[in-house]
Amino acid sequence: MIKVGLFCAAGMSTSMLVEKMKAVAAERGIEAEIAAYPESEMEAYVDNIDVALLGPQVKYLLAKGKQVCEPKGVAIDVINTIDYGMMNGTKVLDHAIKLANK
Repeated sequence: MIKVGLFCAAGMSTSMLVEKMKAVAAERGIEAEIAAYPESEMEAYVDNIDVALLGPQVKYLLAKGKQVCEPKGVAIDVINTIDYGMMNGTKVLDHAIKLANK
């Protein structure tokens, strides 16, 4: 089971990406909990995820996110801008899995 939190400013496009990632996970038989949250609530959700992914529009928050996530053993990174723009659930899920397995 992998638990992934996508964090962004507003959440609308990130929610669409979550659905695409869930579909890919289901196709592959991967147990996954994937959800989108406002970046301002990262601290509230960090204990319940394995990987935190930031939307490209909030990439400037990576350093702050690392301060929240790394002490809890949660991997964090920024979603590739092209993959985000193309809503490429496959590539974003693969990136989350790779981060979780480090």
